[in-house]
Amino acid sequence: MNLTDIRTIKDVMSIYNIHFRKEFGQNFLTNISVVEDIADSCSDTPDATVLEIGPGIGVLTQELAFRYRKVIAVEIDNGLIPVLRYTLQDCPEGVVDVVHADVMKVDLAELLAPAFEAGKVSVCANLPYYITTPILMALLESNLPFEYITIMIQSEVADRLCAKAGSKEYGAITAVLKYYGEAEKLFKVSAGNFIPAPKVDSTVVRIRLHKQKPYVPKDEETLFKTIRAAFEQRRKTLPNALSAGFPEIPKETLTAIIEACGHRPDIRGERLDITDFVALADKIYEMKCEA
Repeated sequence: MNLTDIRTIKDVMSIYNIHFRKEFGQNFLTNISVVEDIADSCSDTPDATVLEIGPGIGVLTQELAFRYRKVIAVEIDNGLIPVLRYTLQDCPEGVVDVVHADVMKVDLAELLAPAFEAGKVSVCANLPYYITTPILMALLESNLPFEYITIMIQSEVADRLCAKAGSKEYGAITAVLKYYGEAEKLFKVSAGNFIPAPKVDSTVVRIRLHKQKPYVPKDEETLFKTIRAAFEQRRKTLPNALSAGFPEIPKETLTAIIEACGHRPDIRGERLDITDFVALADKIYEMKCEA
């Protein structure tokens, strides 16, 4: 069954009386080359499990099922569950498990425990703009040993995830992501490759998770709090921004800490990379412990 064929998509939706649901960001791919390229990028080995978030009617799920040992497809839309049973019936037997659930509420460690015992596990998802950051952060903060997270997202968001320190796109999510792994843009997907066509183009980004984090902060909570504070008021100098995030610490003390880390007192948070943030957070944590 060619699920990138527009007529087939409409026939399937007609049979099951389903409609595109904007609240779930449902835009289905109609270019098989794009689908194949995404599936190819999910893992370096066929002996892997892929957690697919939001399979829709199963176009990417099909390709994953013929490439990898196991596919666990988590779909929030109850109306698509019977559709998936129909569209995935030609997949290799026992490869695909469809789970009706909200991935933000699922215990991923429990769901994926057998998969991690069996080998490598990666994530693949076509994420709507409004839920990109929450889902990505949930995956990263789970601290599960994923091989890759391959996501198709709005190109503007992809620019932020892959930005360099000092650029206008660089923000808190960029710095936090650098702590967990390395993100790279694979390719763009224009709006015309979807039905219905979204208003913006998309980009496929692949994140390679660190097997061992190269940055080991003395306290993760302080690190993330430092990053958040630096960007919540990004037009302010770093001492002023950190003063709002750490009101219990005198501004002159924060300025001294920033200078001790080798930065000018008028620097802004967007100039700091993850290494700088770890060093800064460590000194803030040390000062708080000594107080």
